[in-house]
Formats: sequence, structure tokens, C-alpha cells
Amino acid sequence: MQLRTLEGLALLLTGLSTSEATPFRPGASDLLVPPPPPPPGPVPGREDSHPPPQPREEAKTPVAHVANGTYLGLWNEKYDQDFFLGVPYAKPPVGDLRFAAPEPLDEAFEEPRPATEYGWMCIGYGSDTSALGNPVSEDCLTLNIVRPAGYKAGDDLPVGVWVHGGSYVNGGSRDPRYNLSYIVDQSVEIRKPMIAVSINYRLSYWGFLFSEEMQQEGAGNVAFKDQRLALQWISDNIAAFGGSPDKVTIWGESAGARSLGMQLIAYDGQHNGLFRGAVLQSGSPVAVFKGAAEWQPYFDALSAKTGCGDVGDRLGCLRQLPWQTLNDVFNNTNPLGVASPIFTAVIDGDFMTDQGANLLKQGKFAKVALLTGNNFDEGTAYGRQGINTDAEFQAWLSSLGLNTQQISDIEAIYPDNPLLGIPAFLIGRPPTVPYGAQFKRAAAFAGDYQQHAGRRLLAESYAAAGLPVFSYLWNVHVNGLPIVFGATHFQEVAFVFNNVNGDGYAINPFATKPESFVELADLMSKMWAAFIHSGSPELNKCKVWPQYTLEKPNNIVFDVNRTALHYVEKDDYREEGISYLLNNIFV
Repeated sequence: MQLRTLEGLALLLTGLSTSEATPFRPGASDLLVPPPPPPPGPVPGREDSHPPPQPREEAKTPVAHVANGTYLGLWNEKYDQDFFLGVPYAKPPVGDLRFAAPEPLDEAFEEPRPATEYGWMCIGYGSDTSALGNPVSEDCLTLNIVRPAGYKAGDDLPVGVWVHGGSYVNGGSRDPRYNLSYIVDQSVEIRKPMIAVSINYRLSYWGFLFSEEMQQEGAGNVAFKDQRLALQWISDNIAAFGGSPDKVTIWGESAGARSLGMQLIAYDGQHNGLFRGAVLQSGSPVAVFKGAAEWQPYFDALSAKTGCGDVGDRLGCLRQLPWQTLNDVFNNTNPLGVASPIFTAVIDGDFMTDQGANLLKQGKFAKVALLTGNNFDEGTAYGRQGINTDAEFQAWLSSLGLNTQQISDIEAIYPDNPLLGIPAFLIGRPPTVPYGAQFKRAAAFAGDYQQHAGRRLLAESYAAAGLPVFSYLWNVHVNGLPIVFGATHFQEVAFVFNNVNGDGYAINPFATKPESFVELADLMSKMWAAFIHSGSPELNKCKVWPQYTLEKPNNIVFDVNRTALHYVEKDDYREEGISYLLNNIFV
């Protein structure tokens, strides 16, 4: 997606530069993911279809024997869970492996190694990283495993693999907002126990740089190949932790969901059984992909700036530079002065062979169960603020790479009519400063362009293939945000994780809100756990979330203002605009 357009909330609330602006994601605190406190009451029983956990000997260290050695984990008494943290899944991507496809581990070790602390975050730029104190390193390709205590190798629990967002430029698995203990506990409570895994992957130019030289080496889409290798490591080793390699569900939000959308269409849909289901929250594989030719000017300028421009092997030279030299360019301390394409997949003829929308329409995607959705007002996080005239609206569309005809068509489809913009509940126009008189217009277009069009095509494509599809919309106004942003991007994450204490948030999204907010978090987190466990979000025999089909393309809508906390409606909003985007832009 067009990350460089995401200036509204990012500039207002995260302080990012316009060159790396991201949708608003409430800043993480400087907590380093301590185990969360347990809720009151006893720990409920577990799913009858799985063997009961073995009794825990006091203070016994959990052990896992993986392919290349043994890891010693950490038992969390409060939650009665086992943690294995900071486990490497690839060789460190340094030296000759910088700007290269990741390589699997190939050395065994005899002495057991501790897995009791989170690994370094991958180098990134933005509040999701800086708020945690910038604990970054190039040597960052690690994962974390959380399981209910008492399970062991051979117990074949389902596995949910969380991939964090952050607009591909920042974030990491140690972020306390992504504390896996809460949802694992929810899975135990509904007697559908699961193991949860979170991963790191390379970010910004460290994971998205591309050029003709890199294409020749098969070094395109290296961030997504990091994720793929993590999934392969999980497939090869999760049984040692009590998980089943045949019951893996990939799960992410924003750039994490977009990443997993890429995994769905990677290699024309060949996924080698690495996962059986996917949860995509506010993200899809629909974007405008570029290739090596579009990236070459940036690569050339980077080589020249860093003293590698005149050497025979420019890529090799970049790989041997001190990381700080590149970091100063990437973080604009020593700015390059040349813009790169946006961060997304590149067409490299290997991992990615075509535009994402085309691959979906051609049926070239992984045939797995799908849970996907969007928030009502995604576009308020992406729409350009400060647009007051038609000319300014046109200029913004042009900056996204749209041509004259496309701009004219979009102006007609998304007119300057506040009744048709978003948030729909907001009557009239928001304040001109800072939002702009045409903010609702910009937000409506931006939300469809960045989010809603991709979700609809993804749901329709999977439904057309006869696969189980569960689609949602989310309409909740959380604490701590100006009302003009409505039910905006990222805000459902705390509900899915059942993070009702707001761990890691600068402002607790549940504070001052009624009990219905906590009830919705309880419901959603259990539905997500149920889907990861069995491929369906239903919690009992009373079906409340209908499958999305071409005959009945329905979304469940989560809304705290409804007695049941949800309702069902047809997926036909802004049909003209979304159809235009899918048939004329994302092709």
C-alpha cells in the first residue's frame, strides 16, 4: 500500500516524518513485555480432544528438543504457561547475508541454550520501535513461543503465528501490546487450547531494498522470505513444543496482515502445507507492486552515497559496510535525496509473479480457511489532512501515482459531499485546522484504496474457490482518540488480544468505557482462538458468524452499542468506488 500517504494521524500523534508516516498506532510504553497478571478465578479445563496437560512439578524448567539442539524455556506461574523466547529461526542476516534471502540454520549445538528473553527487534524507524527504547540489531530473526503449561512434544496443539504490523518500517514481537499470554489463556478457557508464536522480520530498507543486482541473486522480497523461513522452522520444529505442524494458522494486522496476504499469493499460491488458515486484520495482498527497474535509481544513489558506486560488486560492497553507515541514510540523518518506491512486495519472478489483485482473480492463492476484516473508519488513519480544495485533492491523488483519467474518475466517485464521507456518524465537516474541509472525502477514498477494496476482493476470491471465509467489520470508538477518527485503523488489536488493561498503550483504550468494551474483547479474542484451533470462529452450536459466500456476502459487524455486541449486514458499502479501484487501479 501507499505508505507515504499515511500522514494524517501519524504526524498528529506519532511524530513520524512524512517520508515514513504510518497509520496511527498508539505508542508503546517502555515495558518489555512482562508476563501479564492472571484474571481472578480458577484456570478452566482444556479441550477434550487433546490430552490433558501433565501435572507441573514446582519450578520445573520447560524443555524443547528441536532439530539442531535443546532450548530451556521459562515457566510463568501466574498464567501457568511456558515461554520460549528469542529462539533463532535463521542465520543472522549480516555480512554476506545482508540484503539477501535468509538462510536456514545448519549448525547443531550440544549444550542446552536458554530461551528466556526476547531477542532484538529488527532495525526500524518509528514510534513502535522508539517507544520501546530502540532495542534493535541486524541479528534479529527470532521467534517466541507461548503454550499452556503441561503440554509436551506429541500433543499436537493448534498453532497461531502472529506477525506484527508497523507499515513495514517499525515494530517487533516484543511489543507488550502483542502479549500472547492473554489469547492463549482465552483458548484454554474455551477448552480449545492453542500455542501462540510471534516472529520478527527485517524492516524498512533492510528488508525491502531491491535492484537489478538483487534480482539476479534471488534477493527480492527478503522481508517476506524471512517470514516464510520462520514458517518453515515452525513446521519443522513446533512438534517439539507440543504443537502440530499440520494445524498452523498465520495471523497478523496492518503490515502484518499485508505480509500474510503476500504469503497467500507467494509462489502463485504454493504454500507447501506450512499453514492451514489465515487471519488478516486490516490488510490484504492488494497493492501496486513495482519491480527492479523502479527501485534501481534508489539503489544507485545509495551505492554512490556510501562509497560503493564505483566498485565492481556494489551489492557486495553495501553488505560489508558498517551498519551505522546505512542506518544514517535510512533514518535520514544523512539523507539520500532520492525517493524509493513504497515498501510492499516487488515482482521478482520468483516469490511474486504478478500484481496481487491479478493473482487473486486467477485463483493463484493458498487454499486455506480465511478470517479477515476491516474497521469502519480505516481511512481516517490514511487520508491526507489539510485538503480544503478540489485542486489539493487532485494533487494528493497525483502523488499516489494516479493518472489524469483515474483522478477525474475518482473525483466523481468520491465527491466532496460530507454525507458520503467518513466517519459517517460525523455530521458536516470537521474543523478546517488541522483536518481540512475535505477530510471526510479524503478519508473515504483512502480507506477504500488502502484497505476495504483489498478485503472485499480477498473475501470474494476465497469464497469463489469454495473455501471457508469469515469476514468482519469493527465499529468501536475507543478511549483516547479524537472523535473525528471514528473506528480507525489498529484499534481492534487490543480487543483481539483481550488486552483490557491496555498494556503497552500510552492511553488505555478501555479506560472510562462501559463494561460492554470488556465483553466485546472477551468475545472477539475467544472467536479468534476458536478459529485458530478449528478453522471456525463459532464458540457454540448457536451460529452467529455466517460464512461469506458469493450468494450471501455478509459481514459480522462488531459494535458495543448493540445488545449482542454484533450484527450481520451485506457487504455492499461503497460498491462503485471499490469496484473501480479493483478494476482500474490494482491491475
